[in-house]
Amino acid sequence: MKNSRKIKAAIGIFSLNVSIFLTISFLAIFLIVIFSKGFSVLSWEFISTSPRKYMTEGGIYPAIVGTFWLTLISVGFALPFGVLTAIFLTSYAKPYWLVRIVRTAINTLAGVPSIIFGLFGLTVFVNLFHFDVSLLSGALTLGILALPVIINNTEEAIRTVPNDFIEASLALGATQRQTILRVILPTAFPNILTGTIISIGRVAGETAPILFTAATFYTRQLPRSVFDEVMALPYHIYALLTEGSHAEKQVPIAYGTAVILLLLVLFVSTIAIVIRYKIRKKRKW
Repeated sequence: MKNSRKIKAAIGIFSLNVSIFLTISFLAIFLIVIFSKGFSVLSWEFISTSPRKYMTEGGIYPAIVGTFWLTLISVGFALPFGVLTAIFLTSYAKPYWLVRIVRTAINTLAGVPSIIFGLFGLTVFVNLFHFDVSLLSGALTLGILALPVIINNTEEAIRTVPNDFIEASLALGATQRQTILRVILPTAFPNILTGTIISIGRVAGETAPILFTAATFYTRQLPRSVFDEVMALPYHIYALLTEGSHAEKQVPIAYGTAVILLLLVLFVSTIAIVIRYKIRKKRKW
């Protein structure tokens, strides 16, 4: 029996190590390919200037600004609604069958292809609400795309709060609302932040939802209002690789744009991780 257990444990550890090695290898290959093909075009001019000569020269500054505003507005829209929905489902929602239906709907929404969200945004925000193809239409569409991720992660974060904390707060005379605001949410905040990081990464890299709702192929102007069309990094990559007529010049720019998009997502994720680490470290004291 002991030998059998040791063999099974050894096989399990070996399989785990192989999985880790393959994951790191594929990630390394992916990064090497993207950076090797896109590094040659990276420069301050590439980041800070607009495209020129049919996007065969110049930079991607309008696309960076467009991606920033799309991500900021969409997460700003989705985060409060997602957190409030998670609080309702974990603390207030009754009866059980209704909660089960809502959770099934949320999980189903999480599995819907992103192109369907784009068609929804086109039908509702662009045509029905007459927002037209604009920053607002794209951001709202991306916000709805991010909602299931934020709701599910917030629910899991709330469930990690020890029941002793909640019971102690109620025993001291705090209301349920006060317990949620002063005990549950502050305790769950680091894990909620993790869900937000995931949603930021997904929102920033989506092409299909903004294809019909926000993105424009080419513009040298920055958005002056939420009703303007915008360039965006993922759509810019798509446009250069599918609609460009000067592949020898535009393909390296597409890879350079991919590098910038990766670095921006990594930068935002790093900031959020540092904030989460500091919060957890502070609580240990």
